[in-house]
Amino acid sequence: MLYPARQTSKLITKMAYALLAVAIISGLSLGIATQAEAQSKAASIVVDANTGKTLYSSNADAKRYPASLTKMMTLYMLFEAMAAGKVSKSTPIAVSAYAASQPPTKIGFKPGQTISAEAAILSLITKSANDAATAIGEHLGGSEQRFAVMMTNKARQLGMRNTQFRNASGLPDGQQYSTARDLAVLGIALREHFPQYYSYFSTRSFSYRGRRIVGHNRLLGKVEGVDGIKTGYTRMSGFNLVSSVNTGGKKLVAVVMGGSSGGSRDAQMAKLIAQYLPSASRRDGGNLLASRKNSQISVAALELPENDNVPVPVQREVAAAPVEAEEVVTAYAAPAPAASPAAQILRIPAPTPKEEVGEGDQSEVDPVTTASASPGGWMVQIGSTGSPQEAKALLSKAVSQVGAPVASLSPYTEKFQKGSITYHRARFAGISSAKAANSACAALKRQSFNCFAIAPQS
Repeated sequence: MLYPARQTSKLITKMAYALLAVAIISGLSLGIATQAEAQSKAASIVVDANTGKTLYSSNADAKRYPASLTKMMTLYMLFEAMAAGKVSKSTPIAVSAYAASQPPTKIGFKPGQTISAEAAILSLITKSANDAATAIGEHLGGSEQRFAVMMTNKARQLGMRNTQFRNASGLPDGQQYSTARDLAVLGIALREHFPQYYSYFSTRSFSYRGRRIVGHNRLLGKVEGVDGIKTGYTRMSGFNLVSSVNTGGKKLVAVVMGGSSGGSRDAQMAKLIAQYLPSASRRDGGNLLASRKNSQISVAALELPENDNVPVPVQREVAAAPVEAEEVVTAYAAPAPAASPAAQILRIPAPTPKEEVGEGDQSEVDPVTTASASPGGWMVQIGSTGSPQEAKALLSKAVSQVGAPVASLSPYTEKFQKGSITYHRARFAGISSAKAANSACAALKRQSFNCFAIAPQS
């Protein structure tokens, strides 16, 4: 059917407006969906630590990956052993090959080395060291598997009913989870049960064998009253933080999980503290967890999470932080100490090298251009990563922090396969001798980079 020109023009105009309206509505719907997806990982809570009253909560009982917040429980277990006289600050803790091989963030302890319990504590609180956390777990539990069962048992005794641990460090594991509310309970328990050790959480840095190790908790000294506790990050968890506030007789414990960056997480925490501290009570309600501390609660350490209640890891093309994959594989093949019957029931498969549990915004590192073919001569390797972009970023970071000793070398990346997983080595090439390679490694290690020299292939 044919329409007059004027009618045709009106019809086209109406259709254009209709399509525009549909586009606007669709765009709004897409924006809402995207926003909802971004918020799905987020969870937070603010608790008055004097009264136990919840002042604010958002998704506080939703199961989330705790990342390095796991180390709060590792420290709780160590503090408990210290309070019982089983461990002292100077007790030597052996570092096994398995512990030494844990992916960064770590101090870089060597297999067979021993560290004092106090050095291990400070390593966890400042550097969030995975090698130290695993060493603590093996020292207290005989094996990390058994220690994870002990951690979960302790969580139940404290009233943390929606928490399950699989390792001492917080390295990614789909069966390890907690909630913002449970972690607030743990934060309160650490202060109430171990006031003699709680000041460790306010440590911003410490010296170890001539190295100054700086902490990740940026709110210490910047937000009035903040005296701890712990940061955490993995790609799956987002940026997490538990903060404790003690000022003017008022006490708060607040938890933020799933932040999109370290800066936004810190800003959210500071905002929550500023908003809810005025309404906190100055009246100390006594030991809020006293009735739970020694309770004989039925332990469900072996229960697995419901599939629809726990976040599932998603494979994404996102840059991972450094992973010493080759060392990890070697260590996992080593025999582990005998586990308890409970640990044997867990039947946890041997872990595979996974993403870094880091603490910083990786977008802050600028990539560098690397060679496309393997150069000759000596090389030094500083890490293995999940993507070429992250390998380049690691090399760029090393140049920025170390300067002259590596700035003249050739940054180089190399892809390799471990099982079904692809990694990318981050190396510096163009080194003339073993002496020069060892000198470059020494300079890198002084700036807390892992490093080992690689001889030319004949």
